[in-house]
Amino acid sequence: MARTDPVSDPPSAPRTSLFKKYFRALFAAVALPLLIASASETWFGYHDQRARLNDRLDAEARLAAVKIQDFIEGIREQLGWTVQLPWTENIDDRQRLDALRLLRQVPAVASLTLVDATGKERLFVSRIGLNRIEGGDDYSTKPAFLGARSERAWFGPVTFQGGSEPFMTVAVAGNRSAVGVAIAEINLKFIWEVISAIRVGRTGEAFVLDGPGRLVAHPDISLVLRAEEAAQQPLEGLRDAIIERAGQSATGRDTTRTTVVAAMAQIPGLDWSVIVKQPLSEAFQPIYAALWRTGGLLIAGTALAALLAYWLAQRMTGPIRLLEDGVARIGAGQFDHRINLATGDEFERLATRFNEMAGELAISQERSERISRLRRFLAPQVAELVDRTGDDSVLDGRRVEVVVVFCDLRGFTAFSAQSEPETVMAVLGEYFGALEKVVSAHEATLLSFTGDGAMVLVNAPVSCPDPAMRAVTMASDMQMSVQKLLVGWRALGHRLGFGVGLAMGPATVGRIGSEGRLDYAAIGNVTNLAARLCASADDSEILIDRSAASAVGSAVPLVELDARLLKGFNQPVPVFAVVIGVGQ
Repeated sequence: MARTDPVSDPPSAPRTSLFKKYFRALFAAVALPLLIASASETWFGYHDQRARLNDRLDAEARLAAVKIQDFIEGIREQLGWTVQLPWTENIDDRQRLDALRLLRQVPAVASLTLVDATGKERLFVSRIGLNRIEGGDDYSTKPAFLGARSERAWFGPVTFQGGSEPFMTVAVAGNRSAVGVAIAEINLKFIWEVISAIRVGRTGEAFVLDGPGRLVAHPDISLVLRAEEAAQQPLEGLRDAIIERAGQSATGRDTTRTTVVAAMAQIPGLDWSVIVKQPLSEAFQPIYAALWRTGGLLIAGTALAALLAYWLAQRMTGPIRLLEDGVARIGAGQFDHRINLATGDEFERLATRFNEMAGELAISQERSERISRLRRFLAPQVAELVDRTGDDSVLDGRRVEVVVVFCDLRGFTAFSAQSEPETVMAVLGEYFGALEKVVSAHEATLLSFTGDGAMVLVNAPVSCPDPAMRAVTMASDMQMSVQKLLVGWRALGHRLGFGVGLAMGPATVGRIGSEGRLDYAAIGNVTNLAARLCASADDSEILIDRSAASAVGSAVPLVELDARLLKGFNQPVPVFAVVIGVGQ
């Protein structure tokens, strides 16, 4: 037997259970849309929240800028009241009283200098210094005087006195040039009250930076008073991030290293920036809450999708496993097994088809077993006939005209006594093989092998046209086939011959025997006559009776021999010999 090279065999593809395939497909069909919907909802929710946050912070920043502007404008307006009266040679008490009243009403004003139209100092009042009248200092070339004369109001840069408190010079000119200019030093730490009142959300706050980025106002006033550049640097970086985003809110860190989101607005008339900030965790608290809700819903939806996918996969693979088990049982020969499925769908219809198939296979198996039993107890040709027709009624007993053929070897008894058993069996194997081929070729029925003889039946159990002619032709072929074997056997020293006898007549044919053993047989005088003619035939002879000779007529060369007295017959029996060309 040829061996298969395992290397040449194609590798088998890895197999995945149908349950896993269905579970993955169904889970993906439910979970993926849920994931996509959640992701898109989160994405759009984040952008919507960011847009709302930008708008809110921008509004808060503008509102804070307006509040600080109102603070500065209030001081400017108060200063404007001090430059209503024109200057005379001597200081008017009303001007001095207005200046003192200003210090009382506006705590942010640390000192006030009133200058006439020529730039000469006429009055100076201060909270921490000595007041003076007609000080005479010349302000005509100072930026405060010049700026107020040209712009009506001038705001100087922020300065830090003593390196801590922030101050700014504000100059306001009167409606007429004769009334001069009021120049005030403003303590900016009083903006703390304005800045502290600004809240963004729960913990958000505002702060003010001047043009160079120095902290002017902050709810934590200590940061302003310390004026430390390193401590204020994160706030300046936050402003730079907002500027880079073209006015949009930006994310950064404040002085406490807290991540914040901030927006900025410019204070009109001042080179100041108001920045409002809110911790990122607080600003995005709504979106975080939405994310938690979405995450919870996603987990619940995913779990539901898994359960649904598991249930559906079980619904699909359960019947398939039941079908697989049923088919395996039916394939193993359990044709009485039935697949019980009540799903009301294609699975149930498929189970019904398998059950119908099992029923048909059971019938087929029963028939096959019957034929197998027939093959065990009947001649092969008879069993094959029943197998082809599917009906063993042809084996029932009946009376019919048949041709019975007997044949055997001449000298076989002496040969078997003198030869080795292996030689005898080898000769018989070749002999019976040749006979079986001829009988099968002529569609006759080989009833039995008895020793070195054989009995063949023509026209039963299935009738055929011209049975006598078929029997004679078959006998001739049998002689020719066996004679070829005899040539070789004789060369080995085996003295054997072969004779054939056949007779035609009515006989009772059918099954005969018991429950444990059945045979198909022909009973009648014709059987005895054929056997006697075979015993009377010499080597190479085919002897037939008158009925068979009359049936074949002139179609086959026949020689009428002398009537012979045969055992079991009271009268001599007419005998005819078939002329064949054997051994020529």
